[in-house]
Amino acid sequence: MKKSDVFKITLTNDIYYLPIVQVCIREIAKKIGFDDEDIYKIELGLEETYTNIIKHAFEDDEDNTFEIICEHIPKGIRIIFKEKGIPFDPNRLPHFSLAEEIDDISSSGLGTYLTKEVMDEVLFRNLGPQGKETHLVKYLKSRNIRESLTEAELKPEIKPHEKPQQITTGKIEYEVRLMEPEEAIEISRGAYKSHGYTFFDDNIYYPEQIVELNKTGQMISAVAVSKEKGFMGHAALVYPYLGAQIAELNFIFVNPEYRGQGCMNRLIDFLFQIKKPNILKGVYAYAVTNHIFTQKTMYKFGLVDCGIELATSPATWIFKGIDGDTSQRISVSLSFKYMEPPPSLNLYPPEKHMAMIKKIYSWMNVKNNYMIPEISEPVFTNERSNIETTIHASEGSAEIFINNFGSNIIREIKTLTKDLCIKQMSSITLFLSLEDPMTYFIAPELEKMDYFFSGIMPQTAHGDSLILQYLNNVAFNYDKLMIYTDFGKELVSYIKSCDPYA
Repeated sequence: MKKSDVFKITLTNDIYYLPIVQVCIREIAKKIGFDDEDIYKIELGLEETYTNIIKHAFEDDEDNTFEIICEHIPKGIRIIFKEKGIPFDPNRLPHFSLAEEIDDISSSGLGTYLTKEVMDEVLFRNLGPQGKETHLVKYLKSRNIRESLTEAELKPEIKPHEKPQQITTGKIEYEVRLMEPEEAIEISRGAYKSHGYTFFDDNIYYPEQIVELNKTGQMISAVAVSKEKGFMGHAALVYPYLGAQIAELNFIFVNPEYRGQGCMNRLIDFLFQIKKPNILKGVYAYAVTNHIFTQKTMYKFGLVDCGIELATSPATWIFKGIDGDTSQRISVSLSFKYMEPPPSLNLYPPEKHMAMIKKIYSWMNVKNNYMIPEISEPVFTNERSNIETTIHASEGSAEIFINNFGSNIIREIKTLTKDLCIKQMSSITLFLSLEDPMTYFIAPELEKMDYFFSGIMPQTAHGDSLILQYLNNVAFNYDKLMIYTDFGKELVSYIKSCDPYA
């Protein structure tokens, strides 16, 4: 099966066809390279999800159809179930406890529990009038960097507040170039040496996944290597989704013993200069705010502060050899750079934040048309909204993307926010399209629920977006944020004025 191939089948809502689907998916999994153990898990996750859809998405006597789509993704397989059945939120199922209910095979929530146990990712998407999707993802087995390090290497190399020892006091010769596949292991090692096991995206700890992502073009890795072949550092452009025309500047680190050689600057400059496989209209980056080093570099390369996402990561993030405040959850500064002049957009910012949003775009030298809707109140074409939620469990944070507004949007966000708080998400970030006139009306209503302005994000999958945030019982001190630019400091001051609990 080629990486670009997609298998798609439309079925009637009948359990009879399950064995046929299992045979097809089994053969695809074999071609991708899964072993018998993982194929069994894929089949089990497929069976449980298929059965749940037949039982819960349709009435007993209803004659309907649904789709199953199978994709070979860079690191494994994705199976998508797409249907337009009865509205159903799997997050509302009763919690299943294996310890308490092992003898009750019919316990509600068991199927979802089993699916999450055997698959690497399970994602539910509410598409409003377009129905619902359930995504099952299974990754090929690959060695985590922890399996490649000795016990001594796994121990922290640098004591708290101790500066790393450089290998030389003078400048050394090194080159910056694209990664070679055999260097992926050094990238994973370097990530661990610089940040421990706390990178937001754990792809960096799997050498085989780094190779595959570079092969498919979803990631462009640049490395710095000394004349003596010593691995010095890494930086990458990572595309957030297939076909994206923006990329994140990510996985930037320099091995502690090589700091002071200018590696970071040369790595980023290299990524900006090389020819890209696809059109790249913009680059964005997140920089922590418990020190200013990364922010300073982003500013040097023309990325402009456009948002601050508060308390998105635990205070336990590691920055070896760099002092920083660790007394509260870590926040990140969002910055953006247009790689080509953007067209003027018709945007509908809420009136309260109109002036600040204009100012942010002026910092980026972008001129837009700032509109007030011609209608006096929101008009909806559907009852249900199109909402996508991503949970970063290890970070204790979540993101909500409102792709289309339905008339029940306020109730839907209230329910979703409550669920995420119960799941102990400390920080919830909400994205609303500034190009949708409904944002003008809906944003103020969401702010009544204690969401507050946090910035903007240009050129997302659904256009330029307004960012709102919700903090779930987080004690937060704005004075502890370390911000490099005057733009950023002004933005933080404005966000604080919007925070109902600041």
